[in-house]
Amino acid sequence: MTLDQQVIDGYFNKHDPAPIYKRQLSHQFERYILDTVATAKRYDVIFYKFKCTNENDKQYAEPLMYAVHRHFSDRKTERMKEFVRFKQRNWILLAVGIVVAIICQGFLPLLFKQSQTLHTGLINSLDIFAWVLLWHPIDELIFHWNPYLKDIHLLEKLGTAESIIIENEKRTVANNDPMRVVA
Repeated sequence: MTLDQQVIDGYFNKHDPAPIYKRQLSHQFERYILDTVATAKRYDVIFYKFKCTNENDKQYAEPLMYAVHRHFSDRKTERMKEFVRFKQRNWILLAVGIVVAIICQGFLPLLFKQSQTLHTGLINSLDIFAWVLLWHPIDELIFHWNPYLKDIHLLEKLGTAESIIIENEKRTVANNDPMRVVA
């Protein structure tokens, strides 16, 4: 990322009048960061690289990092709250489903006499109903919690990542060889 007076304003919400370190990040800049780290593995180290063309541009590094860290820390907190709601909702659904299945399996068959032919069909229907009722919360609790933890871990990394400042990096092509770049 380039630290430059003209470029740095594009990193923030243009309608936010707050000082630079308290400003909201723009959606495009947030999407750029998230797209850049989308292929990062669990144990990969993430850091921000800033390119400064002159000494004055270095003054923007610390406020920008503060704003980025604050933004992703807030996003992590929001995602953790979503995960807690996800777990609560599915545990409640599972508990309600178990209670309904117990009522259907335990008490409704007692209302009918065993000699009735309707009894067998009712028991089979209640078995299917109990499985259908319990399927969704069990599926959610077993298979769909991992994306929440992956996002929380990535947002934690982005909220605590270190920065590297590169000064006066100029690239030139050596010996007319377009594949050989000298920094």
